[in-house]
Amino acid sequence: MRSHLRGRLPAVEHPDGWQERRVGGRGGTRPRQRTRFIALHPFRQERGPMASRASDFRYSTGDAAVPWAAVGEPNNLDDVMALVEFLVRPKQGQEAEYSSRLEDVRKAIAALFQAGAPASKLTLGEYVKQVEAAVCEKLKCKYAVMLTNATGGFEIAYRFAGLQPGDEVICPAITFISTILYPLSIGAKVVFADLDPHTINMDPADVARKITDRTRMIVPVHIGGYPVDMDPIMQLARERDIMVLEDAAHAFGGWYKGRAIGTIGHFGAFSFHEVKNISSLGEGGILVTNDDRFGPQLSLARFVGLDLSKRIPNWLYDVVPLETRRGPAVPCNHSATEIQAVGLLSQMRRLEEVIAARRRNAAYLTQRFADVPGLIPPPGDTDEIRPTWHLYLLQVDPQSLGADVQTFKARLAEKGVTNIPHFAPLYKFELLRRLGYDHDAIAATCPVAEEVFNHRFTHLPLYPLTDAQLETMADLVIQTAQEIRASQ
Repeated sequence: MRSHLRGRLPAVEHPDGWQERRVGGRGGTRPRQRTRFIALHPFRQERGPMASRASDFRYSTGDAAVPWAAVGEPNNLDDVMALVEFLVRPKQGQEAEYSSRLEDVRKAIAALFQAGAPASKLTLGEYVKQVEAAVCEKLKCKYAVMLTNATGGFEIAYRFAGLQPGDEVICPAITFISTILYPLSIGAKVVFADLDPHTINMDPADVARKITDRTRMIVPVHIGGYPVDMDPIMQLARERDIMVLEDAAHAFGGWYKGRAIGTIGHFGAFSFHEVKNISSLGEGGILVTNDDRFGPQLSLARFVGLDLSKRIPNWLYDVVPLETRRGPAVPCNHSATEIQAVGLLSQMRRLEEVIAARRRNAAYLTQRFADVPGLIPPPGDTDEIRPTWHLYLLQVDPQSLGADVQTFKARLAEKGVTNIPHFAPLYKFELLRRLGYDHDAIAATCPVAEEVFNHRFTHLPLYPLTDAQLETMADLVIQTAQEIRASQ
């Protein structure tokens, strides 16, 4: 250490009220000089409920709170302004007005910094806890944990199921690849169930045909936010002692026979990616369960198994395994940030409004398409079924229309209506082929998936549209169908 740094340095005042003082051995340039940081909080007795969270890393030494690691650089005015500029971009032709208003915002935020202080906790803090509590209340479930994304939720659920190489997982032929990434990564076998031709969801009858003695988990996927028929799935699971993971990435806020989608199986995972009905600022997920074997362990599973309630000798904590269905398992790290949680809490307040708007749009499209030869609208709301209408899954009847969906999509695109089927059958991807999955053999066992993907289904946008936009889209879809029929 240089001579002018010898001895005790003056305390450094942090914007949030902490004092930091560096202390260490005296002078010289002795090798391996040890230095530590002690942060003295003026409100030590008001540490609040976060004091015991594994991510907080503080423990009491006398009357002082000592951080596990050096306090990070606090966010400043420039950091906050960078976030504002990212979230709100200038409209074309209004750049000058944007810049002027942005300067006003900068002055206002600068004033906030004079009166307040930047957040000192940016991950797994109080807002994450608020999200988890709000989700439990909304879905009427016992346990919820906020994660980086739904994929992390799938991984944790598979780990609790004790999934091992050679085990089998049944999922629908059409879903997003993240549904099966973890089984593929450990050498488990993915078995593809065919689809119900009306809902494009997993067909419970085909699931029953494909269960074997090695089946460890069934993964129904609520495509587009329309619920899978869960009663027969759960009956199969009970009869064969199989766990059920609901991929409810599209279905937060949907209901099936009086129960929230995602709370019916042993686990349910939701996505708050930017394309979902509501988002946690780009990425985010929730895993829920009502199972008392696993629920109390969710926070350990999310954050590396770090347990502050236990300590090894001479250390602050212990790292514990997950107690799964088949013995101990290694935890993972999918910690959500406070910024994600703040964004999600705000959007959750509008959830019912968002779903209601999509429901109105879907009902309008269905009413317009109901009597158009060749068009098959998706099933709608009933007393028992409340979809979230993430996607409007429109099908065509090639025989009645006189063309398949590929021709229909191309004609629609020519009129300016972009439409694509949201997912492809997973066994068509190179990843599966390289792992030894036989495309032709699997396709032969999933004839409905092949038919709907190649010939029948697409989806139309349901995001916030003006009445004029919605009417124009419906007019163009109907016009396209009529033109194709007339040309035959």
